[in-house]
Amino acid sequence: MIKLLSHLSYVAITSPDVEASVDFYVNQVGLTVVDRVDGAVYLRCWGDYYAYSVVVLPGDEPSLDTAAWRTSSPEALEEAAKRVEAAGIQGEWVDVHKIGRAYRFTGPWGHTLTLHWDVTRHKDTEGDAASIYPDRPSRRSKVAGAPRQLDHVTIATSDVDAFVKWYVDVLGFRFMARTVLDEAPISVFSVLTTNEKSHDLGVVLDGSSRAGRVNHYAFWVDTREELLIAADILGENGYPIEYGPSIHGIGEQNFLYYREPSTLRIELNTGGYRNYVPDWEANTWKPSQGSNNFYRNSVMPMSMTESFPPADGPSATEEGVPDEIKDALLNPYAKHGQG
Repeated sequence: MIKLLSHLSYVAITSPDVEASVDFYVNQVGLTVVDRVDGAVYLRCWGDYYAYSVVVLPGDEPSLDTAAWRTSSPEALEEAAKRVEAAGIQGEWVDVHKIGRAYRFTGPWGHTLTLHWDVTRHKDTEGDAASIYPDRPSRRSKVAGAPRQLDHVTIATSDVDAFVKWYVDVLGFRFMARTVLDEAPISVFSVLTTNEKSHDLGVVLDGSSRAGRVNHYAFWVDTREELLIAADILGENGYPIEYGPSIHGIGEQNFLYYREPSTLRIELNTGGYRNYVPDWEANTWKPSQGSNNFYRNSVMPMSMTESFPPADGPSATEEGVPDEIKDALLNPYAKHGQG
């Protein structure tokens, strides 16, 4: 079977205050503005090989406008579009800024994806932005703890298992792992990937009635020390850390969660393993095994169940999920002698 997708290339998000979000990304996170077109602001990390990896669009509330994957070839783009339409989804061919021809569609659970082959590559060859290292597209950021590149996006859906099956069957994602509650056979989290990473697409359970929501997206830093420095600097500058620093069980990445001014959640990742096994069979984790927290020594805050845009009713795990199940998800160690 032809390999369809190569990697996550960019995310486009909406913000009620574009300039506040952009100022945060530039001065606190360490991204660089590369373009402004019709109200959209295009930014990149210092290590991104393409023109941009984050687009901030004006909107009434924080949300994911689209997540984009580059295909493995021009032929793979055509094949991916055919498979999406064969699955009953009608997309459209669009022209994307500094990318060109791309295929955009809204999946069964309301998330808009953009697939493309063409790109504009970024390379600073002179001046202060040029790197002394030929393989780097630009010099390392002067902002301490600035991410090297975009890493993954985690969306919210009403049916985690069905979502995984559709994206595996139609687009060829690799299913890497999932979390099922200890107290009930309910899938609350899964990870998929298009390459050797543990995931570039995460999926969390959403009990709300609002489709197409996103839980967070993530950047990558080279080392755990940079992640800790980023946490230090954000705290010093008045931006509270939502969860972490710690290590995920699934994927084994060091993680840190915080919010940008729109309230959208951002994760910072590093470490973790690479998986090259072509016939990998996904393992099922339980929260009590430390699927979210490797050390099993801290409780995930309730705020982490919030996804974006805000739900029409109670968010994430709250709507339609019994209290005992919420407790099992948010404090999984209490009933297993570790609480």
